[in-house]
Parts: sequence; structure tokens; C-alpha cells
Amino acid sequence: MAKVNIKELLDNGVHFGHLTRKWDPNMAPYIYTERNGVHIIDLYKTAAKIEETAAALEKIANSGRKILFVATKKQAKDIVAEKAESINMPYITERWPGGMLTNFVTIRKAVKKMGTIDRMKLDGSFDALSKREKLQINRQRAKLEKNLGSITDMTRLPGALFVVDVKKEHIAIAEAQNLNIPIFAMVDTNSDPRPIDYVIPANDDASKSIEKVLGYIIDAIANGLAERKAGKEKAKTEVPKTETPKVEAPKAEAPKTEAPKTEAPKTEAPKTEAPKTDEAK
Repeated sequence: MAKVNIKELLDNGVHFGHLTRKWDPNMAPYIYTERNGVHIIDLYKTAAKIEETAAALEKIANSGRKILFVATKKQAKDIVAEKAESINMPYITERWPGGMLTNFVTIRKAVKKMGTIDRMKLDGSFDALSKREKLQINRQRAKLEKNLGSITDMTRLPGALFVVDVKKEHIAIAEAQNLNIPIFAMVDTNSDPRPIDYVIPANDDASKSIEKVLGYIIDAIANGLAERKAGKEKAKTEVPKTETPKVEAPKAEAPKTEAPKTEAPKTEAPKTEAPKTDEAK
């Protein structure tokens, strides 16, 4: 991932915080100074945090898990929707549906309902309904599409949550905390950074600031996805050939049978002695 350019952050107004009277004391470590009653964020710390966050999200993307982007404020919703779609990640830019994470099974049922309506339109059963029923179903489909259309591909809980504006999305953060889902967020000087696992101190009100910070994050996630794809293709091309070992059957040798040695009995010829004759004296 490319190094974060401090000048680019400065040019896009990432350093502007909120009024000093609206600040959260827990953001003190990330504040550089105060100017005209407005806190100025330390951009060197912002750059370091962006790089740290980008590296963590790149690993999550490389592992194959989804990253859910949440931004329902006017300045951020269009930017987040465009950026998330570019890398095929789920996002919520309308009202946060209560129980989106903690009651995920019910949310999945609502998403499946959209698929059921679409199948009805394809197989012709939709045409058999009355005019009033068609109108009701179309309205229901449009509402589901607006609120949940961007998470149709999210078949399981996300591997991480990326939030723009911690104060506005506090319900989403609370649900992620309950499920121990890592939380990444742009945190302004008026917000509490303690519930966030990866804090990016930055201006979360200006669209230029949001777009610039998200640009670094999206590039890192895209790199993680590209590495995962390359790894899969490499694994396909380098499939080791497994040869089955040749097993030779042992040669069965017929047992050697030796004929018993039969020895012929020894027969001794009887000794014949000549008869003694008396010699003449």
C-alpha cells in the first residue's frame, strides 16, 4: 500500500475538528492545537492510523471475509455506496435496521423475501395476483431494496465494520461490540474513540475528507482481494501430480520339499574260517 501523503490530507481538510466546546476529552491524544475556537487534528497521527487500519483491512479482505461499510449521514452516503460497490463489499447508507447484526437470521429472511418476489415475477405467478396485491408486493420489494439491497451477497456476519461518524452510528457499533466484530472508524474530535478498535482521527463532516480517507482504505482492500484471487489462480495451476505408488505383490515361492534320504541297511558278509588240520609231526 502506498504511503499516506500528509499534504493531500491537509488539502482535503482532514485536519479540521469540531468546536472546542464540543470536544470529547478522550480525543485529546489526537489533537494538535486549537485555532479560532476549532480543534486541529494531528495529521501525522492520522496518517499513521490510516496505514495501520489499511493493513488490517487488507488482511481481512485477503482472508475472504466481508467488510460492512456504514454511513447514513448525507455527506458520506453517496461516497461510501460508490466506493463499497467498486470492491463488491456490503454497505448500509439508509437507516440502520435494528438487529442487523445481533438478529442476523431475521435480516437474512427479509433478504430472501426479495428473491421470492423476483422469482414470482419470472415464473408468472405474480401476474395472477390482483391489482391491489401487486401494488402491495411492489411497495414491499422497493422498501426492502432500499434498506437491504446492498447486503444481498452478505450470507454471514461480516469480518469487520467500517463506520463514518461514530456518534450517528452508535447502534451499529453497539451491535458489533456485542458480537466481537472488529470496528474501524473515522472519529472526529466530538466523538468517543474508546469503543473503536482502529481509530482514524479525521474530519467526518466534509465530503472531501471522507472521500480522501476512504480512498486509501478502498485501495488497501482491493489489494487484499487481488492477492487472494492471484493466490487461488496460482494454486489451480500448480496442483501437484499425485502418483499412486506401485505395489508389487510378493512372489509366492513354493516350499521346497526335500525327499527323505533313505539309507540302505549295511549287510556284513559272515566270516568263514578255514578248518584247522593237524600237521604231521
